[in-house]
Amino acid sequence: MKISVIGTGYVGLVTATCFAEMGHDVIGVDIDAAKVDRLGRGSSPLYEPGLESLLRSNLEGGRLSFTTDLGHAVRNSLFCFIAVGTPKGEDGSADLEAVLSVARDIARHMDSYRVVIVKSTVPVGTCDRVYAAIRETLLADPAKAGADFDVVSNPEFLKEGAAVEDFLRPDRVVIGVSNPKVRELMQEMYAPFVRNGHPVYFMDVHSSELTKYAANAFLAMKVSFINKIAEMCDEVGADVMNVRYGIGSDPRIGMPFLYAGVGYGGSCFPKDVKALIHTGRRLGVDMALLEEVERINHEQREWPIRTLLSIEGTLEGKKVAVWGGAFKPETDDIREAPSRTVVEELLSRGAHVFLYDPVAMGALGEVFGHRVRFGKDPYEILEGARALILITEWRIFRNPDWEKVKSLMSGEHILDGRNQFEPQELGRHGFKYYGIGRGCSIPNP
Repeated sequence: MKISVIGTGYVGLVTATCFAEMGHDVIGVDIDAAKVDRLGRGSSPLYEPGLESLLRSNLEGGRLSFTTDLGHAVRNSLFCFIAVGTPKGEDGSADLEAVLSVARDIARHMDSYRVVIVKSTVPVGTCDRVYAAIRETLLADPAKAGADFDVVSNPEFLKEGAAVEDFLRPDRVVIGVSNPKVRELMQEMYAPFVRNGHPVYFMDVHSSELTKYAANAFLAMKVSFINKIAEMCDEVGADVMNVRYGIGSDPRIGMPFLYAGVGYGGSCFPKDVKALIHTGRRLGVDMALLEEVERINHEQREWPIRTLLSIEGTLEGKKVAVWGGAFKPETDDIREAPSRTVVEELLSRGAHVFLYDPVAMGALGEVFGHRVRFGKDPYEILEGARALILITEWRIFRNPDWEKVKSLMSGEHILDGRNQFEPQELGRHGFKYYGIGRGCSIPNP
């Protein structure tokens, strides 16, 4: 099948590459000529495991190409995916300007029937607006007034760090359609991806649009819920990891996203929770539950600072080491990352911050510049540090050489923002361990 994907950001690039991997002919479109040139040379502008190798192999196989010429892409495609960004507005709403602009551009270049598929994360009712924008543009051109098209909602459910695997072997595909003919076309297009028996859910367009926001908001709610339980654990001397096992083994609840920590971040959860709150308010629906989810998440990012201040009294002139800056492992994405809040707070209180992240230091350097010192490895940043804070649970941090860590640091405080370490083990190495919902472990004598 012939496919164009307009927008080569995180979602668009993964979508284009993975469709090509399954044998479809795909054209990726972007307005950034330098980015298109880079992609055409097989170099991915974002870090995502497995993506660049697939990009190169499909370019070499002739199934994938990139261009700035949207008209060329539309004229040579039956399916036109809209995968541009929907940034958060000041009121929390999703900015749909780019989505609607692309819809009009598609209409200007249509020469026959097209299926326009909204892959961008958009609020309920957006596909109606896309349909209206295309119809209005077509009617303005007498030569195209009778052109036929359909608009489909096809939200993405990709996890950064596992996006390629998620796309190639999805646990489900959600498609919102209003025309039975389109259902057959979409079924055929996705057939290679669901041979593992996982379902394709066809539904009305509004339900499909809402499903994406509802899924992310629910997962964000689980994160904030377990963080509140962790706060109670600290008050009564319980261990949140034990509570997690006790409730997560219930299949109605489940283990995923039931980890206490310094809060969620990234490009999806914060933006989508805000957008769903905004949509609810617009519809007159009380969104107090999600407002509290959001409040708890912001409050959780203050945990490392509160803990450090209770230990040190003041941070002025003191060196603090931070492991991890990306909002989660296996990505260089620092959008809404908890590390940014923590580091800014440390700097504002006069601390000297040293940081190491396996892949996100370039992005972090653009944000913090010379205000933060970056190391070449996890140990280089530790010399003379009063405390070490774990923010991102990269594998490289899972089993450190604690004797080496102890010899380098001037202090003994380990703040585990992801509950990755074992309190007893750190106690044996002479550290004071501070976890979230796990209390404080005093060094063994």
